[in-house]
Amino acid sequence: MRSLPGFRDFFPSDCARRNHLTGTWRRVARSFGFVEYDGPVLEPLDLYRKKNSGGEILGQLFSFTDKGEREVALRPEMTPTVARMLIAKAREYRKPIKWFSIAPFFRYEKQQSGRLREFLQLNCDLVGDDSPEADAELLALLIETLGAFGLTADDVVVRVSDRGAWMDFLAQQGLSDETKAREALAIIDKLEREPRDVLATKLGALGLALEQVEGFIATARPAFFAKLQENLAARGLNGFCALDLRIVRGLAYYTGLVFEVFDRRQERRAIAGGGRFDRLLGDLSDGKVSLPAIGFGLGDVVLGDLLDDVPAAKDRMDAAVAAAQSVDVYVIIADESRRAEGLRVVSLLRSLGCRADYPLGADKVGRQFKDAAAAGSRFALVVGEEWPAMKVKDLQTREETDLSQEALADWATNLQTLAP
Repeated sequence: MRSLPGFRDFFPSDCARRNHLTGTWRRVARSFGFVEYDGPVLEPLDLYRKKNSGGEILGQLFSFTDKGEREVALRPEMTPTVARMLIAKAREYRKPIKWFSIAPFFRYEKQQSGRLREFLQLNCDLVGDDSPEADAELLALLIETLGAFGLTADDVVVRVSDRGAWMDFLAQQGLSDETKAREALAIIDKLEREPRDVLATKLGALGLALEQVEGFIATARPAFFAKLQENLAARGLNGFCALDLRIVRGLAYYTGLVFEVFDRRQERRAIAGGGRFDRLLGDLSDGKVSLPAIGFGLGDVVLGDLLDDVPAAKDRMDAAVAAAQSVDVYVIIADESRRAEGLRVVSLLRSLGCRADYPLGADKVGRQFKDAAAAGSRFALVVGEEWPAMKVKDLQTREETDLSQEALADWATNLQTLAP
């Protein structure tokens, strides 16, 4: 029996890849002072209706009526959840609030390259500050996260746009009604994915000419972009961002800066995306809690595919996967009469934080050394008839050294500095 379409099994090597992604996400987010949170996988369906994510998201929900006759949905994104949580307790936190989460999400859509029905995503949100510095801080976090995997400005680009400038432009063209403007933006969001004649027909139905839209894209220059570039350059992150007003983002709640990350060769869909949603908390709370906010989501599917295609990033990933599936020390029981002593050694190593393994049954010493190599162990620790003296063999250099029982704890404690 197979797993459902769009869902994944994670065998040990897959889990190691996933843990490399999530461990890197977590490390970089914490280095920026972001703290981790999480919410329920199942939410009230009305949360997504009221948030006004847009028709596309609502059409992709895994939704049903539960046994309590409640309409519920598996979360397709994190923004409504974090908004709901902030509305409940925002007053208890110092501003700006800097939160991140690493969680699974679900969308019932066609399975295709880079897109599954279940995926893992890093979400980072900075709430309570609407300054350009806050925008730059969040984008720096995104760029540094990508850089931590070995990706450079030659590999990826952050395409930055301004949803506010788009709304002003549409109002000037007679589309001041917010519903109509959002409909136009949903069409503009597909500029790179649909034929020109199709786009022209859809825009024409709203009283817009495709040439007007393309003219705005070519000439508009939002004032914030120069300051953003200056801030990022001061961090050594210049070269990652490019102004591109073709980016509008499909979700309806964005209000200002929006952005998406793509590979430079443009062979994949967006790797990450986000923007400002300054009105969302106010809309969801009926004006009771109103805080500006900016955030992004970075999914594991497209990112993982990209890392496989960039040699430096793939080497880093492969090394992490190999290390995750290896042990630090393999204890060789060279004399079965010393098995009890060997077990005490294994227990001590494990208590000191070493990943230690050993043969569960009696076996030839040569076979045990082969098992040690197969386990990816750097060191083999031989317990035999010389006890309490032991021998340590470096399985990479083939060097052997003597190790006394008294020195075992110190050796194990320093093992992480000895190993590569």
